[in-house]
Amino acid sequence: MKVGVFICMLIFYFSFLACKMNSENSKETTIVWDTLEVTASAYNSLSWQTGAGGANITAWGDTLRPGLKAIAVSRDLIKKGLDHNTKVKIEGFDSIFLVKDKMHYRWKNKIDIYMGEDVKKARNFGRKKLKIYYEVLLDSISNNTKTEKDNFK
Repeated sequence: MKVGVFICMLIFYFSFLACKMNSENSKETTIVWDTLEVTASAYNSLSWQTGAGGANITAWGDTLRPGLKAIAVSRDLIKKGLDHNTKVKIEGFDSIFLVKDKMHYRWKNKIDIYMGEDVKKARNFGRKKLKIYYEVLLDSISNNTKTEKDNFK
């Protein structure tokens, strides 16, 4: 009798799991990549570059460490969908970066690429205009793009 109950519970569990996976695959939103041309520079996690509050702590409270693929964005770009933890592809780089920091209000249409503690690498990068591609959600019903944050309003 115990074996029969166990088998029934096992069948119920896998049926529930299959239904859940099916509902997750039929979501109404799709991820697309939007494009912007921005001014890009580089920064390091050194106190003389970042100011007060700890060189490794971002404005959103994340901890930077060398090797992390992170960028800081000007605040006008946040309004365009480059919010905290947005995935970003940067022209000329193979990796995907995450938005982990935000810049002072005075900057517009700008990103800073985090380069650990390698000051020479950051200086060699300099300042340049390049394209970035960032992840946004596409609402398949209305074909409107929206940020992940909009889904929770």
